[in-house]
Amino acid sequence: MKENNVVIEEATKSFENIKHFDKFGIEYWDARELQAVLDYKEWRKFDNVISKAKNSCSNSGFNILDHFVDVDKMVSIGSNAQRKQKNYKLSRYACYLIAQNGDSRKSVIALAQTYFAVQTRKQEINENEYSNLSEDEKRFYQRNLTKKGNYSLNQAAKKAHVKNFDKFHNFGYKGLYNGETADDIARRKGLRYREDILDNMGSEELIANFFRISQTEKKLRRDKIKTEKEANKTHYEVGNKIRKTIKELGGTMPEELPTPKKSLKELEKEKELSSENNVNKEIL
Repeated sequence: MKENNVVIEEATKSFENIKHFDKFGIEYWDARELQAVLDYKEWRKFDNVISKAKNSCSNSGFNILDHFVDVDKMVSIGSNAQRKQKNYKLSRYACYLIAQNGDSRKSVIALAQTYFAVQTRKQEINENEYSNLSEDEKRFYQRNLTKKGNYSLNQAAKKAHVKNFDKFHNFGYKGLYNGETADDIARRKGLRYREDILDNMGSEELIANFFRISQTEKKLRRDKIKTEKEANKTHYEVGNKIRKTIKELGGTMPEELPTPKKSLKELEKEKELSSENNVNKEIL
């Protein structure tokens, strides 16, 4: 039993060690690195598993592009020659599907299935559980959704040929916040330079922004928008319609919602310090 626990711990470390975070704070795994950890010697065979995982993703009603992002690159093969190397940035769910479609005879595959299934479930929450969360816990949950949503939105915007992403996102904020840009919102909230405005929102404000983010992403894809100008216009219109809906329902305008006393970054640091103190106490 002890040996099994050691094996599980080592496998968990392996999957955690190859986890990456992009500039938006979204976690992902590199397919080539995952191939090595899952003990696939040939990319050709592992790519077949990825293809099956993609089909499973599509059959489950999810957008493949949200979970399997192409990141092909040119690699040197000697004599100044280069060839394209196929690769993917994989979401946690994509890794889970790959494990589900992998060679079950490999012991590491079973461990991967368990690891990614458990970790994926940890990120899910039902309505009843959500209602019992504290305000700060709701903030963390909604912030995680906006991170994932922004990742998908940026992928859709990239496909719509958006180059200036700051400008693109500001169009969405302007629509939702009655003309305010991200910088305007930050100044109104009294934030420091480059402090994340989403980390300084309450759960209600985060929900409004997640709705803006998710609906814009869906509309960009649904309408097959292909120009940056149209993408910016779409983001503004979606934000503005959400604003009008909030007003019609008698809700509080986003800019009138209170700014929490502590940012999520501050709360995270407090949690880390508290954990460290508890560990130190146990050691003493």
